[in-house]
Amino acid sequence: MAKVYPRAHQLSSPSSFSPEIQTLTMWMKSLVFNGNGCAIFDSDGRIAYRVDNYASQCSDEVYLMDHDGRTLSKILRKKLRVRSQWEGYRCDGSIGEGQELCWFRARKAGRILRGEKNFEAKVTVGSGSSYKILGSACKGEYKILDVGGEAVAEVKRKHTSCGVALGEDVLTLMIEPNHDQLLIMSLAIVCGLINHSM
Repeated sequence: MAKVYPRAHQLSSPSSFSPEIQTLTMWMKSLVFNGNGCAIFDSDGRIAYRVDNYASQCSDEVYLMDHDGRTLSKILRKKLRVRSQWEGYRCDGSIGEGQELCWFRARKAGRILRGEKNFEAKVTVGSGSSYKILGSACKGEYKILDVGGEAVAEVKRKHTSCGVALGEDVLTLMIEPNHDQLLIMSLAIVCGLINHSM
């Protein structure tokens, strides 16, 4: 009988700035039975990140973890009068309560109606930089733009090499070179929360 031996997982630091375009696959299903979340795979098919939510769908608190289950970022939904706002916190690998500074804030712009097909969100990062997220809720496609309007990352439905579209819950995330991969991953998770797909 064949035995399975896990290979050493060689991933760069999750907050690294890669000089190349990073292509990841997002499967909008939790790896945990009866859980909500998603799994993100690298270009070699290994789990790079995951989100497992054991509570309910569209939770107010979500954790982005690496392949070993270490918490990398925490995303909280803050309900304001009419709109919701998502706040991201960079974590050190544990889920401890401590002195946390808000890393980024994302707020959906414009009217919030359940039937809307397109949305826009404004993101402010603690360092002073800002981003804009443009998305199509019905297609599950998003673009993350920097302050100059240049695309930093794009999420779209995954296609095979033959051009066949995979299920609506299988997406491709392309991150442009020299951008914080952990920040972009956290913003992609916010897109899923806005779209109510997690």
